[in-house]
Amino acid sequence: MASTTFSGPVTSTNGFIGALTGNVTGNVAGSGSITHATTVAIDATATATATQVATGYITSTSAAPTSITLPTGTLLGAALSATKGTIFDLYIDNTAGASTVTIVVAVNGILSTAAADSGASFGDLTVASGVTGLARYTLMFSSATAYVFTRTA
Repeated sequence: MASTTFSGPVTSTNGFIGALTGNVTGNVAGSGSITHATTVAIDATATATATQVATGYITSTSAAPTSITLPTGTLLGAALSATKGTIFDLYIDNTAGASTVTIVVAVNGILSTAAADSGASFGDLTVASGVTGLARYTLMFSSATAYVFTRTA
C-alpha cells in the first residue's frame, strides 16, 4: 500500500494501525510505547546541538563527570519547529556511564517554577550512572525561541 498524506482534520472511529511519524498537532491519545529510532551519544562535556536534542534521546557512557549544555531556545525552537505551547520530552540515558551527567540549561531556557521550588526532584539536573541512570526532562516552549525546563522522571 502506498503512503497517504492528509490535509486538514482527520478522524478515525477505529484508531490507526502502524507507526505514527512526522509532526503531530492537536490532541493525541493512545497507549503503547514510544521508540526513539535515533539516539545520540554525548560522552564528554559539550554543548548539545539542536539536532542532537531533537532526537529526544541522548546516551552517555563516560567514565568521567560529564556536563551537557542544552542549545539556546532559538536554536532548539527552530530545530523542533516550536511555537508557543510546544511540549517536548528529552530522555537522558546514563545507564552505561561510570560517572554523573549534569544537564546545563542555556540562553532562553529556564528552570520552571516547580524546578526552582523543588530542586531535589523537578530541578534535579544530575543523572546518576548505572541502573538508575535514566531521566526525562520536559521542555515547554513559551515562544518559538524560549523554553521552560523541568525534570519529570
